[in-house]
Amino acid sequence: MPTQARKAWAVQLQENHSVTIAMSCAIVGLSRCAYYYQPKLPDDSVIMSVLSAITDKHLRWGFPKCFNRIRKFGYKWNHKRVYRVYCELKLNLRVKRKQRIPPRNPERLSVPNKQGECWSMDFMSDSSRNQRRFRIFNVIDDFNREALGIDIAVSLPAGRITRYLDKLAEYHGYPLKIRVDNKPGFNGKTFID
Repeated sequence: MPTQARKAWAVQLQENHSVTIAMSCAIVGLSRCAYYYQPKLPDDSVIMSVLSAITDKHLRWGFPKCFNRIRKFGYKWNHKRVYRVYCELKLNLRVKRKQRIPPRNPERLSVPNKQGECWSMDFMSDSSRNQRRFRIFNVIDDFNREALGIDIAVSLPAGRITRYLDKLAEYHGYPLKIRVDNKPGFNGKTFID
């Protein structure tokens, strides 16, 4: 039975049967400390203002980051109390679940009809005996799988790749299509331009 209900029974016994406080508490099974206890209702206005200031500045922060920031400000509030106020202000953010990616049905690669129609390009990397890493840039014609060019260097920035492709185009002519993957070397602004 809750303490508040026992306290109410003890008060009724005192009023109706003129029993002492000690006797009524013993009958109901309530300690005298619990009878005299008056709950202190905390003033949460300071917590509300601090929390709203933090969440106004950092919109996407969840409770743990907000609570850590409150502790850095020097406040010593209990995390349960702060979380209760956090929920009263309806600041709990929705947890975003990972969206399932629909199954992909990749199309088969089409074989070009003539030479110079489509080129494929990719990077490879390796290291020498002294553990120095280097990169290899390969260009292949898709029609007959002929390697049109291989460029080897420690660093292959986009500007160097475009100059190398222009050199290859002087000898073989420009292709209609270029086939690449989504590596950062092929997504840069210099390469796309």
